[in-house]
Amino acid sequence: MKNAMLVEAEIWTVAHTDQGNAVLVKPLGSELAVPIFIGQLEAHSILIGLGSVPMPRPLTHDLILSLMERFDAFLEKVEIIELKEGTFYSRIVLRQGERTVLIDSRPSDALSLAARVKCPIYISEAIIAEAGVPVKFVSDAPAGEEPGPNPRELEIGRLRAELAKALETENYEEAVRLRDRLRELGQN
Repeated sequence: MKNAMLVEAEIWTVAHTDQGNAVLVKPLGSELAVPIFIGQLEAHSILIGLGSVPMPRPLTHDLILSLMERFDAFLEKVEIIELKEGTFYSRIVLRQGERTVLIDSRPSDALSLAARVKCPIYISEAIIAEAGVPVKFVSDAPAGEEPGPNPRELEIGRLRAELAKALETENYEEAVRLRDRLRELGQN
């Protein structure tokens, strides 16, 4: 990542879709959210962090925070910095006295840590432009439940982003496959 503009964001929701679990990261004040597909355990860890659920024994992310504390370091922020070939890249930014330490991380791990300590989350504007989906496509949830993303619209957003990338890299076979899949979903 070179000179990418980062904007502050939040964990908007964690949801189960037809394509799997997704954490939706929403830039503050934006009408777009970026779905990042994650595993079941990662989704569970983020939800535990968001809910400040006390566990009888420390989970991995709690252990990491305890280690940081022992070494007089704290989590300053997390940054989701790149989307390359369908894979998101992030880093955690630690502060240890006057020293800043950058550590590469999976977005799910970085977000699990951020949820626990309530530190700022930043995401690249380029990622928002490529993978963001309008929040108006979030489906209504049954009473008493958190809203979740409309799986069809998430899939359409993901396919459109992949189609744009395939065209940009002149991968026309992949572009035709993606175009056909979008047509199946009723999109032109």
